[in-house]
Amino acid sequence: MKEKISMVIFALIALAFVLIYPLNASAITDTSENITVTPIDDKISLEKTTSIMNIPENKALLWGAVKGKASDYVERYPVIIEFFKGDQPVHVAQVNVNGDGSYEYKFKIRNTDKNTGEIINIFEGQYTVKIFKVIPNIHKTDI
Repeated sequence: MKEKISMVIFALIALAFVLIYPLNASAITDTSENITVTPIDDKISLEKTTSIMNIPENKALLWGAVKGKASDYVERYPVIIEFFKGDQPVHVAQVNVNGDGSYEYKFKIRNTDKNTGEIINIFEGQYTVKIFKVIPNIHKTDI
């Protein structure tokens, strides 16, 4: 019984360490990036932000993240995130916007093969990340 309790405590401590330790690969959106806005109708538009994400070869952690804060967004529309390696799409994700306008998508950047123990890099190098969100048109406030 004491062994089981010890194992559970060890697992909880390990999980807390993984959640607290900072990520070493992320694409964080800000105003200096390439942003385009395309009207959808007279009330809403689609905002596309293009960012570059670099994932180092010698990364120590298993996770990366794309996060940002939408200063202006339309509720009930998720943020769509697309990853490209060169011109080739490699991953697509959809996340909800939090009440404060922030969003975050966490993803594995490396994995371990259960049979061989070999480390497999899922993401490595430079990626173009395109982030799409629905925003209200400036001249309309009644959405």
